[in-house]
Amino acid sequence: MSNGSSLHEFLLRAFADTREMQLLHFSLFLSIYLAALLGNGLIITAVACDHHLHTPMYFFLLNLSILDLGSISVTVPKSMANSLWNTRTISYSGCVAQVFSLFFLFSAEYSLLTVMAYDRYIAMCKPLHYGTVMGSRACVKMAAAAWASGFLYAGLHTANTFSLPLCQGNVVEQFFCEIPQILKLSCSDFYLREVGAHAFGASLILGCFVFIVLSDVQIFTAVLRIPSEQGRHKAFSTCFPHLAVVSLFVSTAVFAYLKPSSISSPVLDLVVAVLYAVVPPAVNPLIYSMRNKDLKDALRKLVQWVQYQHQ
Repeated sequence: MSNGSSLHEFLLRAFADTREMQLLHFSLFLSIYLAALLGNGLIITAVACDHHLHTPMYFFLLNLSILDLGSISVTVPKSMANSLWNTRTISYSGCVAQVFSLFFLFSAEYSLLTVMAYDRYIAMCKPLHYGTVMGSRACVKMAAAAWASGFLYAGLHTANTFSLPLCQGNVVEQFFCEIPQILKLSCSDFYLREVGAHAFGASLILGCFVFIVLSDVQIFTAVLRIPSEQGRHKAFSTCFPHLAVVSLFVSTAVFAYLKPSSISSPVLDLVVAVLYAVVPPAVNPLIYSMRNKDLKDALRKLVQWVQYQHQ
């Protein structure tokens, strides 16, 4: 196998060898996947149907839920199917599609989280300018820019990765097609350019993360000046979830893509991949709705309406 064009399929890593453990993995991933579908689906429906939530913050949250649904649907169903049918294969084109889709959705999500930090910053620190700066047209443009940047970034990385000669077999040591694992299959003198691309990407991620942290510091400073305890609680309830989501997403993804090979191990790689690719889409709805009274009220009304329709 001298290069990628001669490959017809890849072999993904199996979670378990015994049939019982394969079925356990299938059941566990099915539960997580259904939780992600339910949580994100409820947020999308609640925001779309409740006119009280037709604000910039919830518009961006709706976009985030769509991206979360997409990202978990790229990896988990294929892994579940492999466990259920006791197979490890994924076609070459399927692998390319997974890499592109994941990078597209993750990049767009991170850009969107940065935009959400900016939205919170304007709302808390420059409230008088909020209506002007965060008008509906501006919000649509920001969301579109986040999606477009993800598409471009994914295209560059996918083309760069699969143009490399792959001469180390076709076994991907991960339950989905992950770029660091594919790079291990490349000829060692070719993969440095993709490592360079990752370093460039990491610097962009770090820049956005610094922006988010600085925005939150400014927000917390402004929040502490709010005289009413209720006002402070409402402000914190929108900032802490966002910071928690960003921290989990960034720390695990950066670790997965930039950790030195000396500390790499199959179990560690697997755990980190689950933490950045599977856990966030399932827990994000919980994090965002847990302390958000408006969203909880909208979800309660939605559930009551569904129950009324079925009586």
